[in-house]
Amino acid sequence: MRFNLSEITELIRERRTIYPEQFNDRKVHLEQIELMLNNAQWAPTHGNTQPWRFQVFTEDARTSLSDFLSKTYVELTPKKKQKDSSLAKLLTRPLKSSVVIAICMERQKSEAILEIEEIEAVACAVQNLHLTCTAYGLGGFWSTPKIIYSKEMNDFLELGENDKCLGLFYVGYPAIEWPKAHRKPIEYTTKWRTQ
Repeated sequence: MRFNLSEITELIRERRTIYPEQFNDRKVHLEQIELMLNNAQWAPTHGNTQPWRFQVFTEDARTSLSDFLSKTYVELTPKKKQKDSSLAKLLTRPLKSSVVIAICMERQKSEAILEIEEIEAVACAVQNLHLTCTAYGLGGFWSTPKIIYSKEMNDFLELGENDKCLGLFYVGYPAIEWPKAHRKPIEYTTKWRTQ
């Protein structure tokens, strides 16, 4: 075997969503974020288009993000559908995180590769990012509030017309014990075919 399969398996199975409300105020180091982003770059990508783009919010930029998210939620969400809890999360989560990474997809100019395949490549990049986060013992949360798919979000992030924001990835040190989880056995999710 080329790699320690038991360690890789354990890392994959220990990956968890840990919410910003569960972070402490210890700062994540720049070198940690850089390695997370470098590992994200090694995701599979059809045609080697490498469509992932990242914008890293630290320090005061987290306040700008918080202000934008809360203001945009109020502007775009009909009054009767607004929830205080949703607004509070958009306002506070960037501030409770050491770092927030906007996960974006830059659409290939020729559009030769299907958009769904570009989105899938970005999702694979996020998994690499999250696994690296887990290896460091950092909490990570990939959040996808509806407003990220808006023109306003694209404008805020200075994305092209055909580009997309696919989420916000919140990073911080957990203030909680590492969560436990389970998955269904493969018998529930797999069909074996021999003919």
